[in-house]
Amino acid sequence: MRPGWLAAPLLGAVLAGGTMHAQEPDFETTRIADGVYRFRYRAHNAFFVVTSEGIVAFDPISPTAADRYAAEIERVAPGSRLRAIVYSHRHADHASGAAVLRRALGVDVPIIAHANAREPIRAAGDTNLPPPDVTFEERLTLHFGDRAIELHYLGKSHSDDMLVALLPEDRIAFAVDFASHDGIGYRDLGSFHFPDQFTALERLLALEFDVIVFGHGPVGDRHSVERQIGYYSDLREAVQSAVERGWSEDEAAERVRLPTYETWGGYDSWFPLNVRGMYRWLVRDRAR
Repeated sequence: MRPGWLAAPLLGAVLAGGTMHAQEPDFETTRIADGVYRFRYRAHNAFFVVTSEGIVAFDPISPTAADRYAAEIERVAPGSRLRAIVYSHRHADHASGAAVLRRALGVDVPIIAHANAREPIRAAGDTNLPPPDVTFEERLTLHFGDRAIELHYLGKSHSDDMLVALLPEDRIAFAVDFASHDGIGYRDLGSFHFPDQFTALERLLALEFDVIVFGHGPVGDRHSVERQIGYYSDLREAVQSAVERGWSEDEAAERVRLPTYETWGGYDSWFPLNVRGMYRWLVRDRAR
């Protein structure tokens, strides 16, 4: 990876859309940089990279999304063949379109994931979510023609198998669920691992990127990750204070507020649940 800072590439215009839903298209493909695209299907984002030797597709989302995803790949890069599918992690809402994507593009390409994903996927037996063919522990670099794509395991976070993709020459990253652009954590943080989540976010910020595509919401930058670190730190501090005051979980969920983040995605619906999840972790941690 190169040291120093490069100007972030300008985000391209939306390239395609589907049926209007809640005043935005069901799907769209956005150019992030030359040969680098975000595919959005409703609330979920995928990510694909066009190389001189074919396509690397991240997170096929769901069977319905994958059918549209395949059509968008073919439209954006006609004649290019799919070379690999990469799971950011094993959760079905991001990965269960793999079988459809394979069939739609007519190739039985390898699926790549972190080593911790393989056995749980095998045990689940979901035909839409085939187990990975290739796994790694800490880091794997894919080389396809003119592109290098680094896959990094930053430790446990939203899951125990979460990987982050980095395009070092473009300084673009792809990270899912454990970080977002000005969005709070999912519901009561039930799948999150603490305190590992804090470490994973710091390790994410240590990667050399300027632009980052998230699994949900808008494209961000390094400041997006800095703000996410700030959110979880402020949440921990506020809930720790509630615990020390002797508040119950219900009292904390009702009373704790972080006005700085009131405009963030999910705050109105999920912030009290975030408080509950953080409360449970802190109480368990104190009991050890």
